[in-house]
Amino acid sequence: MIRWTFALLALSLAGCGAEPVVAKSTLDGQPPIVIAHRGASGERPEHTLASYKLAIELGADFIEPDLVLTKDGVLVARHENEISETTDVADHPEFAGRKATKSIDGKDVTGWFTEDFTLAELKTLRAKERLPKLRSTDYDGQYEIPTFAEILDLLTEVNAKRAGGRGEPVGVYPETKHPGYFVSIGLPHEGPLLTILDKYGYRGRNAPVFIQSFEVANLKALRAKSDLPLIQLMDAQGGPADDPKTSYAAMASPDGLKAVAAYADGIGPSKDLVIPRSAIGTLGDPTSLVHDAHAAGLKVHPWTFRRENYFLPLGDKGGIDPAGHGDLAAEIDAYLKTGIDGLFSDNPREAVPAVHKGTGK
Repeated sequence: MIRWTFALLALSLAGCGAEPVVAKSTLDGQPPIVIAHRGASGERPEHTLASYKLAIELGADFIEPDLVLTKDGVLVARHENEISETTDVADHPEFAGRKATKSIDGKDVTGWFTEDFTLAELKTLRAKERLPKLRSTDYDGQYEIPTFAEILDLLTEVNAKRAGGRGEPVGVYPETKHPGYFVSIGLPHEGPLLTILDKYGYRGRNAPVFIQSFEVANLKALRAKSDLPLIQLMDAQGGPADDPKTSYAAMASPDGLKAVAAYADGIGPSKDLVIPRSAIGTLGDPTSLVHDAHAAGLKVHPWTFRRENYFLPLGDKGGIDPAGHGDLAAEIDAYLKTGIDGLFSDNPREAVPAVHKGTGK
C-alpha cells in the first residue's frame, strides 16, 4: 500500500500544471552515449576487467576507469586511492602495518592507500563489492585490480574485432582521482596518462576518449600538453579541491561555463544539477544547465544512473526495498528530453536499450 500511495502522489504532483516536454537535441545532433560507470558495476565488482567486459558485451559506448597511482608510478583502476572498501586488503596480515590516516583533499581518511603499495603487491589483492547491502557479493574475491594498460589491452582486442565487422569502437573515459594530492606526493597523473594513451593510439580530438576530473588545474595542465577531449566534473555541492574559492554552482552558471569552455570540451555534472529533486524525492523541472552548456559549446554527460530503488526518483521506485530494482528507463527518458549528450550508468543492461529507445538509435 505504501508503494502505491507514493506512486500516486508522484503522478499527481507531476501532472499539476505540467506542459508537454519537447525533447531537445544534443550539442552535435548525434545520439547520446552510454558511459559504463566503473564498468557494469551494478553486476560485477567495480573497476575489474570482468566489469568492463560485461559492459562492453551489453553495448556501452565507453567504459570508465577511475585512475590512481601505485608507489612505483603505475596507473591502476580504483574508485579511490583508499582501497579498503573495494578490496580484501584488510584481510591480509602482511599489510596490516600499511594502515594509515592521511589528509586527502582536506579530509582525514583512514585505511590503505595505493600509493603505499607496489603494483606487484596490489596484484595480490582481490576486488569486492563496494555496496554489499544493495548488490550481490557473489563475485567477491575473484578479480585482480587492473592496470590502465590492461584495460586498454582489452579495448584494443575488442575494437580490432569490431573493426573487422565495421562496428563502432568502444571508447575509454578515464578519471584522474585526486590529481592535486598525487602531485603533492610526487606522483602526477598527466605524464603517465598521456604517455600510455599515445602508446595505444589515442591521439587528437576525434580519438574515442574523454579525460575527466573534478579538479581544474589537472585539466588545464592536460590541455597545455594535449588536444584530447576533456571533461570538467561538477558535484551538486562544494567546489574543486584545488580551488576552494570557486564553487561548482558558480562554474555551472553561464559565465562559469564560458570559462570552462576555455580548457574543456564538456561537463560531467551531478544529475541533480540537470533535474533537481523535490523534498519528497520526485523529479522537478529541468534547469537551464544543458542549454547553457550547449550555448558555450560544451557537451553534457550527467552522473550516475542506477537501477536500485535507493537511487531512483520517488515515482520510478519499484517498491520499498532499497536493493530492489525500479524503472531506470523512465528516469533516463526524462533526462534525454533535456538534450544531454550522454550519461554515466552502473547498469548498461538497462541504460543502453533505454537510450536507444529514447533516441531511435
